[in-house]
Amino acid sequence: MATFAPKKLQVTERRQEIMALISVKEISNKREMQDFIRVVDSIYRDCPQYVPDLEKDIYELFDPKKNSGLAFTDIKAWVAYIGNKPVGRIVGLINHRANERWDTKAARFSMIEFIDDKEVPAALLDTVAQWGAEKGMNRLQGPMGITDFDKEGMLVEDFDLASSTNTIYNHDYYPRHLEALGFQKEVDWIQIRIDIPQKVPDRYARTAQYVKEEMGMRVVKLTNREIAKGGYGRQMFQLLNEAYQPIFGFCELTSEQIDEFVEKYLKLIDLQLIPVVFDEKGDMVGVAVTMGSLTQAMQRSHGRLWPLGWWHLLKSRFLQHEDHADMLLVAVRPDYQGMGVNALFFDDLIPIYNKYGFRWAETGPQLEDNMRELTQWKPLKPKTVKRRRCYYKTIA
Repeated sequence: MATFAPKKLQVTERRQEIMALISVKEISNKREMQDFIRVVDSIYRDCPQYVPDLEKDIYELFDPKKNSGLAFTDIKAWVAYIGNKPVGRIVGLINHRANERWDTKAARFSMIEFIDDKEVPAALLDTVAQWGAEKGMNRLQGPMGITDFDKEGMLVEDFDLASSTNTIYNHDYYPRHLEALGFQKEVDWIQIRIDIPQKVPDRYARTAQYVKEEMGMRVVKLTNREIAKGGYGRQMFQLLNEAYQPIFGFCELTSEQIDEFVEKYLKLIDLQLIPVVFDEKGDMVGVAVTMGSLTQAMQRSHGRLWPLGWWHLLKSRFLQHEDHADMLLVAVRPDYQGMGVNALFFDDLIPIYNKYGFRWAETGPQLEDNMRELTQWKPLKPKTVKRRRCYYKTIA
């Protein structure tokens, strides 16, 4: 027993020393914002799985002129330092519309990053919890963003697999430290990975033919003009609002947010990879938003458009596709769910994926208990990968 006492004392003293050295500062100037953005450079140095955010997107997150979600969301950001060295970061959010929608008093944490020391995330999360409690919140949950289309969920499995532009990557010590701090599972998301078949599976082909011939549904590829000027971009996101209503944490997009999404994202995606389904009346009843992967391009750009980041992104988009596709979003109008709309998506996309040279594809995060969504992949022999978790903790 005596041989272990000094060692335990040393650990305790080290913890006390580290805690005394950690300072958490709210971002208030350009230098601290740079620290917030660049702290990931050291945390993920030599990590081939990590995919950075565009720095431009991070700045716009905090800009009310670029992010209309701030009209109903309180937001703050902090950087953790040991001495003058940034060692972690966090964003705190209170989405008042989501809290009203789900009858809760939750503060959310987002964009959390930290070195491998439990005291750093403890200091960051305690800061957000205190801020949330001062605002009348009684629960802290995350990682979650303002909308369901933001990155969400801490990676808890498959740390050896490369991330993507629309998902969170983190080291394996992240969930260990959160659980040691008393955070518990709220929900899990999983992703589905499929190998692209050379031909459309018979089940999809037969169903697609039936719904075309007997129900009058058809797949349309919209033009940029139709999306921007014809109002179809707005219709796509209004459809997403309808389809996603029951999903955990969802907060309906406002008209202003829809306009921002249309302007910011749809113009950048190859529209051949976005099948839109209309019924016999000409009403939009389904949309699948997919794109060629930009994982390698974003890694080469280091999250910066200048001096050469723009070239890597354009090259991957137009000149040399990467070897897989990201299936970002699928939405079917509630009264058309289970009526074969998804078969139309597969019937359309599989030949195009083969033409583009995609060997495999991966979905965005899907709730593990969303069986209707998950069972649609069965004919493609799906693999479940990259489990992500939303954690929660009572704070008041």
